[in-house]
Amino acid sequence: MSSDSLPSHQGRRISASQVRLAGSHPFFAALMMMARSEITDKVDTAATDGRTLFFNAQFIAGLTAEELDGLVVHEVLHCALLHVPRRRTRDPLLWNIAADIHVNGLIRQEHGLRLPNGAIVDRQLEHLSVEEIYAVLLTEPGRRELGLQDLQEGGCRQERRDHPGTGIEAYWKAAIQRALAAAALANQANLPARLLREVRMACDPSLDWRTVLWRWLVRTPDDFRGFDRRVLWNRIYLEQLEGESVMVDVCIDTSGSVDDRQLEEFLGEVRGIIRSYPSVKCRLWYADAECHGPFELDSREPLPAPVGGGGTHFGPFFESVRRERAEAVAEAEPLLVYITDGRGTFPSTAPGRPVLWVVVPGGAQSAEFPFGEVVRLV
Repeated sequence: MSSDSLPSHQGRRISASQVRLAGSHPFFAALMMMARSEITDKVDTAATDGRTLFFNAQFIAGLTAEELDGLVVHEVLHCALLHVPRRRTRDPLLWNIAADIHVNGLIRQEHGLRLPNGAIVDRQLEHLSVEEIYAVLLTEPGRRELGLQDLQEGGCRQERRDHPGTGIEAYWKAAIQRALAAAALANQANLPARLLREVRMACDPSLDWRTVLWRWLVRTPDDFRGFDRRVLWNRIYLEQLEGESVMVDVCIDTSGSVDDRQLEEFLGEVRGIIRSYPSVKCRLWYADAECHGPFELDSREPLPAPVGGGGTHFGPFFESVRRERAEAVAEAEPLLVYITDGRGTFPSTAPGRPVLWVVVPGGAQSAEFPFGEVVRLV
């Protein structure tokens, strides 16, 4: 960590925090070394622009050593997990709250770290991704707590002007790899599972779900990356792109737990499939506790009106497809895509063919899906 901007007693306290963390949490200490820190009265408490950590001297003077360590880790995790560039066009205040809830949930798992008074804690949401927490907060307008208000865009905006398309994301991905190596050298490589998942996502963020769908369906002689060999037994692969048609059955969850905004988002994603992938022959189903369909889709025609509104049971869709396909003659079984919040009853057995669950932000956790691949709609 650069000390050029750390004069005074409080600057030395920040340096002392890094020394403590090097002994107890080497992963965080290594991340701190990659960040520049500055004591300034331009922030009321602490903040980051994605590269530099800013601390108000008067604020940190009132913190215990454990609280200061927790605060430093809070800010450096915002950097490493790319919370500033990940905001994009989202509401800055609400995004800041979501990021604070998420980071504070990670810190609460760590022995020896303590959050300062007033830190935002939400045990019901902290296990979700920042994007998912943000989506939940959008539905709860009364949840706009002030918190630290510590995410500033200035550094990222300047970097985009100076080095468009490069910079801060690559910088922190490299920093995470070095921090993991430092933790391993200190024989403390076993990070908590949630933290490890988050840092891995920062290094290799989840693909857009339509990209995942494309990679499930297609390979070319020059690109085998992401090709899912699990579906070879079911003959879902292509040797060439032209002149081939691949069947995809898409089911939209129309149960009562899915609101009108989510349903419209689901329909928008289906429109995206049929417009983006001419080689994909797509059929649409609607399902709550019962299944309705299939509806043959044409990119030039509007989608059929949704049917449903009751309870959620995922079994009827898989059973309907199994029964319907048993009566058809086809060389390959369709890929099954289920767009849902994941809150419902799953069938007792897997359908025996590839399933891609596309889950709305705030939906069920990935571990709750008993089969198939889960991607997030963010």
